[in-house]
Amino acid sequence: MLWIPLTFAAAFFQNMRSAIQRHLKSELTDLGAASVRFLYAVPFALVWLLGLVWIGQFSLPAIHGEFLVWVLGGSISQIIFTVLLMWLFSLSNFTVGTALSKTEVVQVILLEALLLQTELSVQGLIAIIIAFIGVVVMTVGKSRTTIGSALSGLGQKTTVVGLFCGLTLGLSSVLFRGAALSLDDGGLLIRSAFTLAVATTIQSLILWVLLTMRQPGQLGKTLTHWRICTLVGFAGWAASICWFMAFTLTQAAYVRALGQVELIFTFIASVFIFREKVTGTEITGVLLLIGAIVFLILERSA
Repeated sequence: MLWIPLTFAAAFFQNMRSAIQRHLKSELTDLGAASVRFLYAVPFALVWLLGLVWIGQFSLPAIHGEFLVWVLGGSISQIIFTVLLMWLFSLSNFTVGTALSKTEVVQVILLEALLLQTELSVQGLIAIIIAFIGVVVMTVGKSRTTIGSALSGLGQKTTVVGLFCGLTLGLSSVLFRGAALSLDDGGLLIRSAFTLAVATTIQSLILWVLLTMRQPGQLGKTLTHWRICTLVGFAGWAASICWFMAFTLTQAAYVRALGQVELIFTFIASVFIFREKVTGTEITGVLLLIGAIVFLILERSA
């Protein structure tokens, strides 16, 4: 059951990364801000991997074609997701898009069944669907909009962008799990660390080329804000290594569903730290999500 605390830790660090990364929105372009999470995570990923090899006496897994296909696909999918998410922030009906981006918890079920030939229990499927409903209800409630207004936005551009956000995030989760499982040798620590180091390096190279060609000044600006960028990189690495270890231990569908606990962290912070008012719809969504998470944990513990 190690995947449960790992997923909670991943959600916590991801929430931390997002909170810190918001400070860069006014200083960098969307592409520049999105790139920081990869560029500044590489040193942490490589140091962690080298530490396992030199201090922990782990052997590096052998790279083969299947692994490279999985990890390259996952890396590109995650970059596309990040870029689409930044685009989503600029669209008018952000609420609908955000809710649709959360369809990754459902889409990953289909993707995992198709690519990894895995199956979910009926109880697990019910828990994931309830979690998805809870997320959508929370999103609508937080925006103070009505269900009718949200449904009317389904015909807009946000529909396509939001759905593709969910698709690419879910796809990256499944592909990274496939990459870690394809390695022939090594335990949980070295397989997850190796997969993350390779993926983050590929992503950083792709984004470095893109920034150099299209927005060369952005790289220099990240150096100007190196302190906050380093914090983003560390939080991004910590979240990723926990996600990768959880993906290695169990199906991505369960991990991504449990990972929605991140929204509960955000809800708690908004109520007890920022003293924001919450709606009854938000509370309903939180209760649905909590119930789904408890149901999921009990089902996987049985």
